[in-house]
Amino acid sequence: MRRIIILLAILAGQQIITSGQSVNFNDSAAVYFRETQINSLHYKDLWNIDLYGPVLLVDQVTRMIYANYPDSAGILKPDGKIFTGFLPAKINISNTSVVWGGRSWAMIMLPLPENIQERLDLLSHELFHRSQPVLGFHIFNPDNNHLDTREGRVYLRLELEALRKALVANTDADIHDHLSNALYFREIRYSLFPGSASGENELELNEGLATYTGLIMSGRNESETKKYFDQKITEFLTYPTFVRSFAYITTPIYGFLLNSSYKDWNKQITDTTNLTNFFIKAFGLTIPVKLCPECLSKYGFEKILNEETGREVEKEKQIAELKRKYIELPHLGIKFEKMNISFDPRNLVPLEGYGTYYPSMRISDNWGILTVTGGALLGTNWDKVILSEPTMIKSDTISGKGWSLYLNKGYSVERNISDGNYYLKK
Repeated sequence: MRRIIILLAILAGQQIITSGQSVNFNDSAAVYFRETQINSLHYKDLWNIDLYGPVLLVDQVTRMIYANYPDSAGILKPDGKIFTGFLPAKINISNTSVVWGGRSWAMIMLPLPENIQERLDLLSHELFHRSQPVLGFHIFNPDNNHLDTREGRVYLRLELEALRKALVANTDADIHDHLSNALYFREIRYSLFPGSASGENELELNEGLATYTGLIMSGRNESETKKYFDQKITEFLTYPTFVRSFAYITTPIYGFLLNSSYKDWNKQITDTTNLTNFFIKAFGLTIPVKLCPECLSKYGFEKILNEETGREVEKEKQIAELKRKYIELPHLGIKFEKMNISFDPRNLVPLEGYGTYYPSMRISDNWGILTVTGGALLGTNWDKVILSEPTMIKSDTISGKGWSLYLNKGYSVERNISDGNYYLKK
């Protein structure tokens, strides 16, 4: 595993040296594609396929594309060892998989990480998403809003603390003890929120398996991986919300700990697998019926409960303010027709019965392009977006505080006199 990283580092270093002091990004992109191709071939046994395929590296400001394959429309032109062009405005830029130009692509936003392990991790993660249909996995994206409640967050944090201790435990017995307790906290969470097991499992099958793939293909050794997880848990706990980001932590840790005794466990997973039950059986765990106060204390229960109680008070104030802004006061509602969206999953605020607040997002649809930098409310079923009251309405450009909407021909925004709200009309 270490040899492949050394080889790729030498490959990258040689390219930079021979290209002189001023290396344009075309040269760097060619190196990144080559190192990813070599690495993907090296790890083809992970899923029994070579994950390498079409990749779009996209500049978020200029929308410049650096690709390893051409597109069917001829937008991407040969440029040395790669293909370059500009991404159409209707396509959102994010780290994701996307079907465009006659191909299925892994899209990655620039700049790429300078560290080769982080870079291979990111590219392999998105290449997995690109290959999900081939591997038999559907793409699930549930919000898991229960993880923004006090109890949901408390028992998720306790699970993570148990996993943190399992990573540094010195004996198999201690590892199994911490894993049993971690999944005990998970089962408590599921019992408190009926239906939550399904939603969490779907996101873990999607983002959890992708993150595990990136982790393995990054080439980190055992010590580096444990340090990586400790940093990731600490970073995760600073996120404003956990509703869409927990799966990037949980599944990879369980998978990493299992891999030493059950290599290739991931090949047994399908998109109908209950991962919680799978891990319990694979580790040979017995989930406790109840934990003693001392057992709870060693995972920081009192501190976590106090912190989450304080957060709950502040969250109630925030929700009241958001409801006033997007429900009670005049606002603009836009229904989706053929929506494409990109957003940051780390800072969402669920408003039960109304939807979820997203501080930033970019949406393209038949009606045009919406850019949000100051917040908007996405409907519960992802069927509409609600914006604060418009401050400027022109024929094709509408804007408000923290958002702007460019409309295609045939659409307009009008105010309904009866309720005072604004609506998109075709």
